[in-house]
Amino acid sequence: MSVPFTTKTVSLSKGPDPKTSIQTERNAQKIDPQAMHYFLEGSKERAELLKSLTQQMERDPILFTDGSYYDLTKEQQRELTVLKINRVSRYLENETIDVFNKRLSLIGVIDPQVGTRMGVNLGLFLSCIRGNGTNEQLKYWALDKHTAQLRGIYGCFGMTELGHGSNVAGIETTATFDKENDEFIINTPHIGATKWWIGGAAHSSTHCSVYARLIVDGKDYGVKTFVVPLRDANHDLMPGVSVGDIGAKMGREGIDNGWIQFSSVRIPRFFMLQKFCKVSRDGEVVLPPLEQLSYSALLGGRVMMVLDSYRMLARMSTIALRYAIGRRQFKGDNVDPNDENALETQLLDYPLHQKRLFPYLAAAYVISAGALKVERTIEDTLVELDNAVEKGDNASIMKSIEAMKSLFVDSGSLKATSTWLAAQGIDECRQSCGGHGYSGYNGFGRAYNDWVVQCTWEGDNNVLGMTTGKPFVKHVMSLEDTGKPVKGSSDFLNQLKEYTGSGASKVILNDANDILDLKKFIKSLEVAIIRLSSETAKIVRKENFDFVGAELVNISKLNAHRYVLTEYVRRVDAHDNASLKPYLYDLGRVYAATVVLDKFSGVYLTFNVASTNAITDLIKIVIPKLCKQIRPNVVGLTDSFQMSDMMINAAIGKYDGDIYENYFDLVKTLNPPRNHKAPYSAALEAMLNRPSREERERFEKSAETAEILSK
Repeated sequence: MSVPFTTKTVSLSKGPDPKTSIQTERNAQKIDPQAMHYFLEGSKERAELLKSLTQQMERDPILFTDGSYYDLTKEQQRELTVLKINRVSRYLENETIDVFNKRLSLIGVIDPQVGTRMGVNLGLFLSCIRGNGTNEQLKYWALDKHTAQLRGIYGCFGMTELGHGSNVAGIETTATFDKENDEFIINTPHIGATKWWIGGAAHSSTHCSVYARLIVDGKDYGVKTFVVPLRDANHDLMPGVSVGDIGAKMGREGIDNGWIQFSSVRIPRFFMLQKFCKVSRDGEVVLPPLEQLSYSALLGGRVMMVLDSYRMLARMSTIALRYAIGRRQFKGDNVDPNDENALETQLLDYPLHQKRLFPYLAAAYVISAGALKVERTIEDTLVELDNAVEKGDNASIMKSIEAMKSLFVDSGSLKATSTWLAAQGIDECRQSCGGHGYSGYNGFGRAYNDWVVQCTWEGDNNVLGMTTGKPFVKHVMSLEDTGKPVKGSSDFLNQLKEYTGSGASKVILNDANDILDLKKFIKSLEVAIIRLSSETAKIVRKENFDFVGAELVNISKLNAHRYVLTEYVRRVDAHDNASLKPYLYDLGRVYAATVVLDKFSGVYLTFNVASTNAITDLIKIVIPKLCKQIRPNVVGLTDSFQMSDMMINAAIGKYDGDIYENYFDLVKTLNPPRNHKAPYSAALEAMLNRPSREERERFEKSAETAEILSK
């Protein structure tokens, strides 16, 4: 007979107890989550600031988010998003840009559509002005007009067109200089040049940073940037401006993405952003030293997306791993088959489950280091460029431009690779939670639909991959032709002769020990890039770059992995808390073994970077060994992300691990059982209670009727 057992509700027998499972493991942890969190965020000060910002938003009645978020309609999302932006603007008035950017990073986890809708204005619109405008223009549009405080005007970013997205140089909106009136005429010449996907255009924005072709005296000078007013002080559309909502999307319905058409809209000449490219009153054109400088506005967005990738991987892996600890299914090999009272096996004790999830846990840790590094690099490089331009120091300008070239490559490869990895992580984590992962209340569906736009905006990932892979091949070709050394972050390519030609058979990873040596593994990534680039260069010489798109994307991915692993190992080596290092090195090894080598074993084998013995060891020894080492520390490693239940916002992923009670409570709260009759119940009842076919035909085809009518 079952023993009565009472928890939150009365039961006749004891049900599953996932809460005890996670608490037992948490009590056994040797990792200090607080100290580990300081490592992940780069410093104690930054980590504590982020926690205080999270606490503010948890307690804020408008910014707080819970499971009801998943039931909102498109209209409700739009309304709530604006209410939240209005609320956040009050925080912005009291914060530095640096602090507010950290708040935005957290909002990107809690409610990404709010973060994006603000980020278009504060990030893309103002970054475009900062990157392309003079100091006076930046001061005017950002400060004098109060845009930087979400007051006065609200900007959007008009780069993408219906007919052109990734090919920015092919944009067809025109900005024709009218010398007589000292004005530019902004025009949409045909439907393909309609600005499309413009966040904020449908309802919010008063101004737009427009990318358009500069036409002076009939000559096309290529794509430049202009500030174009869309709405007046009454929020009515300016003459010649047409806008509309692009409608339903996969996710982020709270963002009013729209289209814009300009019909001979006139703006003053000084509305053109003229830090680098200048047009005088007489129509004299001065071109920039590097055309790509006009795209510097995208760099900040790419940094944010790499940082978002870390936070999204942290959130998703925490949900899936907490569930995998609390959820028991079947009696695996670790259960005594003769023990009738033995509990079923925890999902996370199955080796396959570990292999599915641990790579994404490790990726969160490794990408966090790369995100912080590229964030600092971009900030420093843009400041140096601004200073050089202000002083008119051409030598410093050219030096900064060289640094910018490296930044375009590194940030582009990081953006593409990390957003792809996060998208894969969300779906794998969802699948690992079985049927419950499909529930909207457990966060995966909304997270995936909101996330995957990052794989195509601000640079389609495959196009970015080809673009950022191409310089490696060009560098190799230049080394082969002229011997001119490579500068910047790709200078490891100068080892070309050592690892190609007679050195092409030199193996870097021979066995399991080599794979586990992180510094040797980073060397293997450099060699893989060198050899793949060299082989790709041979094909390019015979064909063209379009012929090697897949190879270029692989080069870009390998470079992203090299970048983040190099920075991760550097930071772990330099970290002052020795007690954390063994766990951090193991996570780096998991990333190297699973995210990189397991996925790129074909490249490694093809180009003799790894031996067949090493790849065999990878599957048989390295991955199982690493999974076994990570398994006891999973609770501590996920707790180290220090994500509150509001940020997690998944019933099965809460800190207390009480997955069934939490999930069932939320379902009943948001779907009250008393509402057991649907608004459309009448249609169901009409179907179920309809008379028989014979009755509906008034029994006119019955045997009795036949007998009567046959007489």
